[in-house]
Amino acid sequence: MRIVIAGGSGFLGGALAQHLAARGHDVVVLTRQARESTPPPLDRSLRSPASEDRGKIRQVEWAPDGHPGPWAKEIDGAGAIVNLAGAGIADKRWTAKRKAELRNSRVLSTRSLVAAVRAAAAKPAVFVQGSAIGYYGTNPEPTFDESCPPGDDFFAHLAVTWEAEAHGVSALGVRLVIIRAGIALDRRGGALKKMLPPFRFFVGGPLASGQQVMSWIHRDDWVALVTWALETPAASGVYNGTAPSPVTNAEFSTAIGRALHRPSWFRVPGFLLRIVVGEVAPIALINGQRVVPKRALDAGFRFQYPTIQEAMQAAVNA
Repeated sequence: MRIVIAGGSGFLGGALAQHLAARGHDVVVLTRQARESTPPPLDRSLRSPASEDRGKIRQVEWAPDGHPGPWAKEIDGAGAIVNLAGAGIADKRWTAKRKAELRNSRVLSTRSLVAAVRAAAAKPAVFVQGSAIGYYGTNPEPTFDESCPPGDDFFAHLAVTWEAEAHGVSALGVRLVIIRAGIALDRRGGALKKMLPPFRFFVGGPLASGQQVMSWIHRDDWVALVTWALETPAASGVYNGTAPSPVTNAEFSTAIGRALHRPSWFRVPGFLLRIVVGEVAPIALINGQRVVPKRALDAGFRFQYPTIQEAMQAAVNA
């Protein structure tokens, strides 16, 4: 099957592309800068044992502006689309210009893909839309599952708008799955890559109070969940891409320290995070949210790394 991944050259998308190719699919990665790339290796349990069954990964350049472009020919006849396109949420301070970039990179990419599906003679069977648990807003008290309403901060509004753009494929007879991802763990990318250096130099520890809840998922479990969504005809609607056991930031920090054989006592004050990171700090680092994957568990999906210590050991020592 040909699978098109928008944003498939990044930390998560690259791993997904490699895994799907290992399962024999031909993968087309839509990227703003097509180039040769080697995604980081997956856990052995996610690799195909038969090298002769490997598919291919091909990169195609696109410049999504809300309309189909020359790249849209890849959509016609594809079996599936996975949309992960979007500028990094925490890569830069949230100025007005950056907020517009975050919104446009998601909305225009999704709008372009939906328009390409509408124009395709042979439409894909399934469209998997990436999203984030920022949809729920930040609140330390409740436990959020897929039935919960959206929050009321910038990230929540962004996720609502992003997801809404994808709903158009349902009217076209395409099965829509939305996966709201938590913090994906792997030492070679994402948030964890940025968190590890202080611990390696013996100055790692909790952020702010340390009591804020972190909802996380091992990268390989996220890949497995997306693959399950692609290959399970009964899967539709929203699924939280988080492990079943969220933890406090202090517990998360302790898990990093144990995996690296380092202490985890150096606390970073909340006011300093606000100064250094800006508006994103309370949403991404300080306030926290407890999110559980109720629908995935109810559907029978099983996580390879359900607890933070085993996930962290695997992520750090991969």
